[in-house]
Amino acid sequence: MFKEINGLPGHVLVVHAVVVFVPLLALLASAYGLMPRWRPRLDWAVAILAVITPVLAWVATESGEAFEEALKAKGYSPELLAKIHEHSEYGDRLLWFSLGLAVAALLLLAVTSNRVRTPNLPAWASWVLTAIIVVLSVLAIVYVYLTGDSGAASVWSNTF
Repeated sequence: MFKEINGLPGHVLVVHAVVVFVPLLALLASAYGLMPRWRPRLDWAVAILAVITPVLAWVATESGEAFEEALKAKGYSPELLAKIHEHSEYGDRLLWFSLGLAVAALLLLAVTSNRVRTPNLPAWASWVLTAIIVVLSVLAIVYVYLTGDSGAASVWSNTF
């Protein structure tokens, strides 16, 4: 399922969405938490991104594992496979950070929304969730960079 799309490795197509959506979720969720006056403008975008982004990260991880297995089956060099394994480890961490960020963003939406009935929570609850979102946003963006850089290095390092 995740191996190919139109004859191309599915992974190289899906990762571009992850590179866009993870930082976008990080920035909008952080803005939603840090700037309460912007919340009515950002709530739907944050909600949609919080649902889509972890799914895309999961698809990228699964398609990457299928791609890695295909490269192993073709007998690629152990050095390249080691670089790909490092890339895979970064991608796994990125998946968890993006999932945590999405859950925290959805919780913050629920706590601050007038549409959802939440128990009377202390005022500091939204600030704690915002702090968690900011930390997870930084980690997610760092891991987008590390994952993308290690993937690009494994592909392009011997080309030039």
